[in-house]
Amino acid sequence: MSENKDPQKFVYDFTEGNKDLKDLLGGKGANLAEMTNLGLPVPPGFTISTEACKVYLDSGDEPTELRDEVGAHLEALEKRMGKNLGQADDPLLVSVRSGKGVTVDVDLDAADLKKLVEQFKKIVTRDAGREFPQDPREQMDLAIKAVFDSWNTDRAKLYRRQERIPGDLGTAVNICSMVFGNLGPDSGTGVAFTRDPASGHQGVYGDYLQNAQGEDVVAGIRNTVPLAELESIDKASYDQLMKIMETLETHYKDLCDIEFTIERGQLWMLQTRVGKRTAGAAFRIATQLVDQGLIDEAEALQRVNGAQLAQLMFPRFDHGAASVLLGRGIAASPGAAVGKAVFDSYTAVKWSRSGEKVILIRRETNPDDLDGMIAAEGILTSRGGKTSHAAVVARGMGKTCVCGAEEIEVDTKRRRLTVGDTVVEEGDLVSVDGSTGKVYLGEVPVVPSPVVEYFEGRMHAGADDADELVAAVHRIMAYADRVRRLRVRANADNAEDASRARRFGAQGIGLCRTEHMFLGERREMVEKLILADTDDEREAALDALLPLQKADFIELFESMDGLPVTVRLLDPPLHEFLPDITELSVRVALAESRKDANENDLRLLQAVHKLHEQNPMLGLRGVRLGLVIPGLFAMQVRAIAEAAAQRKNAKGDPRAEIMIPLVGTVQELEIVREEADQVIAEVEAATGTELRLSIGTMIELPRAALTAGQIAEAAQFFSFGTNDLTQTVWGFSRDDVEASFFTAYLEKGIFGVSPFETIDKDGVGALVRSAVEAGRATRPDLKLGICGEHGGDPESVHFFHEVGLDYVSCSPFRIPVARLEAGRAAAESRGSDSR
Repeated sequence: MSENKDPQKFVYDFTEGNKDLKDLLGGKGANLAEMTNLGLPVPPGFTISTEACKVYLDSGDEPTELRDEVGAHLEALEKRMGKNLGQADDPLLVSVRSGKGVTVDVDLDAADLKKLVEQFKKIVTRDAGREFPQDPREQMDLAIKAVFDSWNTDRAKLYRRQERIPGDLGTAVNICSMVFGNLGPDSGTGVAFTRDPASGHQGVYGDYLQNAQGEDVVAGIRNTVPLAELESIDKASYDQLMKIMETLETHYKDLCDIEFTIERGQLWMLQTRVGKRTAGAAFRIATQLVDQGLIDEAEALQRVNGAQLAQLMFPRFDHGAASVLLGRGIAASPGAAVGKAVFDSYTAVKWSRSGEKVILIRRETNPDDLDGMIAAEGILTSRGGKTSHAAVVARGMGKTCVCGAEEIEVDTKRRRLTVGDTVVEEGDLVSVDGSTGKVYLGEVPVVPSPVVEYFEGRMHAGADDADELVAAVHRIMAYADRVRRLRVRANADNAEDASRARRFGAQGIGLCRTEHMFLGERREMVEKLILADTDDEREAALDALLPLQKADFIELFESMDGLPVTVRLLDPPLHEFLPDITELSVRVALAESRKDANENDLRLLQAVHKLHEQNPMLGLRGVRLGLVIPGLFAMQVRAIAEAAAQRKNAKGDPRAEIMIPLVGTVQELEIVREEADQVIAEVEAATGTELRLSIGTMIELPRAALTAGQIAEAAQFFSFGTNDLTQTVWGFSRDDVEASFFTAYLEKGIFGVSPFETIDKDGVGALVRSAVEAGRATRPDLKLGICGEHGGDPESVHFFHEVGLDYVSCSPFRIPVARLEAGRAAAESRGSDSR
């Protein structure tokens, strides 16, 4: 409700905001305001907006109005609490915290705390060149600036990159009157969830610590008791908390994560937010909320995403296999993770970058471990519960995690763990099962996930013994399929891949790469084509390839009977079908030194040198091959047409589409199309069938996108090859740049994500959009699709829906993800239209 935002106002009392002002008040401030408005017991306070943070970060100083606004709100808070900041007797104490930050306290006795304070004062004097400020108001002002500065710490930047959060949002600052859970046995603190965030199951869920402060729970430095035990400790507070949890879940219509403190029998709500959850929990909770009437099916689609579905398709441990159990902890975040044991984040990152899979093992984690947690396959801690830092962060990232494995002794100094007489040194393999909480020595075999079994058709969602998760996935996929406009095809080159794609819900093949049919034993036949010196030799080589290609196409058309199959004619440069130039040169040289030279090798070496290009990606490939090598494309078109005719005469329903690669000008397409049309007419006459084959092109060069209106005159469909289009727009060679400077670009914020992973909407996307508009202006019935890797990327699928493509095509395993995201995009756009 941005209309409430006053551009001159930087500070908002908790009574002034609401949950819809997250961009202005931060997530924590907006939700504190919402709970206040609901009449829940929230300690009084106020929020400094993200707008103030942006001014500070841009200018290096606070807005001039901020100090006066903070002073006015502080004075009002003092009056309300009947205490003053800094007064000698029973002063007002406040916390100053970021809207999103997580801090870690340490459990200290009074003597330790006094010693720590004295040491900290000395450090401040040494590093700041001044005494530690004694004025509480000055301390608060410095704390506000420290929160603003925290937005640009290395850890904050790393987290934003991981979660794809823009860097210009800024953080809010919450100033809240303090309540204490460490004042005796009638006090305590806890974290509660309105449902289990690991499984999605309903029920009382959370952790509680008697006579403790809140961060003791989150940090995991003390093992908690289940929230249900609060009923026997303080029934009145427990009953009140249960009512509040029900109120919040009904109000937010979602799983809520709650932090609370009990001060001498008085319950206080310190925070609530929509809780992070595992992928499995997300699907279960979405369908549960539909059944409860809290949300509709369209909203359920927005509660899950393709990345979560992909997680659910990963393998799990084979519990029937022989294994050595090391110990057992709390199943904090599900999954099956295997890797080498490492005991600090630095080593986790270092080993991961060298290609090793690692398990990060700590007594407990804290925010400094974030980079190691990102690098690790899984996380294991000996302390903490399901609401500890390790558990919460792991669930948010979709990482496997086991916490609170108390029987495992973690020795970070000696870099090993021990369980009884068993010692695991750094570098030893361990397996972590986040679904059961079990930790194993060595590598445990994995089996397919039940979700994959469901998509393969080996598990039925409607069966009496159906897995609850599978049933939830089935329902969400049915919602998505009902509302989506985008069709989903597969990139598949053989009948096996095509059959699997169809089981996974593919509605055709969007890319069949014919070059993959020329590998293996057929490579020698391609070599003969390349080495052909005469027309007769070339025609003989093509005649030999024709029946093999035809047989491949027959299998594909049979697997995809009744669905479109887009066949791309030969695309890669010919040198890819020849031996490596260095290897071949050495072989020829050695043979010549033995006076045993092989004539075929000599001819191959000559051909390799002849075809060698400085930049083969932009050389003799794609449509250029069809124009330079007489009969090559004609042979492929004939194989497609004859296979389609044979299937049609066998009462099949082949729907072949012939795609010409790397077209940059309409003249190229017109020449190839004229030849193709002639071949198709010959096959139709010879077989007595009407084939209705369509001919189109890939749009993978900037010039093709810019002249799409002209190219559409000769094309019945466009398929955007976004892999090559990204390379040619950016001037990147994907194979080279991802290993050289991409990491630096990501760290410097030039990219938020690799443009090969998610489509670059401003550059490549702009060309796609303009080509769509120009193509359809020329040919309104132009069919439009995309067959690059972006076709299975969740964020990119939303863009392709927006620009009006008819289908996306991706690898078979990503088809369910694309189906889900296509449904989410449709539901999202309908919601936007209705608003």
